[in-house]
Amino acid sequence: MTGRVLVADDDRAIRESLARALELEGYPVVAVPDGASALEAIAGDKPDVLILDVMMPGIDGLTVCRVLRAQGDQTPILMLTARTETSDRVAGLDAGADDYLPKPFDLDELLARIRALLRRFRPMDGASDAGDVIGIDAPLVVADLTLDPATREVTRAGRPITLSKTEFDLLELLMRNAGVVLVHSTIYDRIWGYDFGPGSNNLAVYISYLRRKIDADEDVKLIHTVRGVGYTVRA
Repeated sequence: MTGRVLVADDDRAIRESLARALELEGYPVVAVPDGASALEAIAGDKPDVLILDVMMPGIDGLTVCRVLRAQGDQTPILMLTARTETSDRVAGLDAGADDYLPKPFDLDELLARIRALLRRFRPMDGASDAGDVIGIDAPLVVADLTLDPATREVTRAGRPITLSKTEFDLLELLMRNAGVVLVHSTIYDRIWGYDFGPGSNNLAVYISYLRRKIDADEDVKLIHTVRGVGYTVRA
């Protein structure tokens, strides 16, 4: 599966080398040097996937992401960042990004993440990438947490919770398997379509972000870690 990719990075060497690598993989690519050019290009011919560098002059990648989400544009976004702190990565997720990749990155991993984004945003035959059961849209309920696959709405004790595409898919997977401990490799395969290996904390970042939105202000915590194994949702 291929799709049109927009790459926005102010580092010319990275931008051009990434564009060449993607084109060799069969992706049509538009490469721009800053956020303003990215917004202009998106308005002219909408891409299937966006790769945005966080730090760009003028309009940075986070701002581009916020502007698009405010406009209701749900094009999948992969953020590139040279920063390694969790708080910096969380900022990208909070802006509405679907995934992030720290620099320097492995090209094979970047390609795998692009393929995973395309699969998740182009589901086959109406299937849900996150769920175990195809075609079942009944709301999922664990304690006072409710997730509606049909409307993609999430509430906790009646309080609406806004989630990105990746966060929603991850929570749906956990809730469809409530009480079952899902191992890291299973979650990576279902959500990203690629196991990033034991050195990656990508999953841990998303889990921590879900906890901030779902459990932080609640006495009863629903998202649990089974150390060395994986994660589960239970009351």
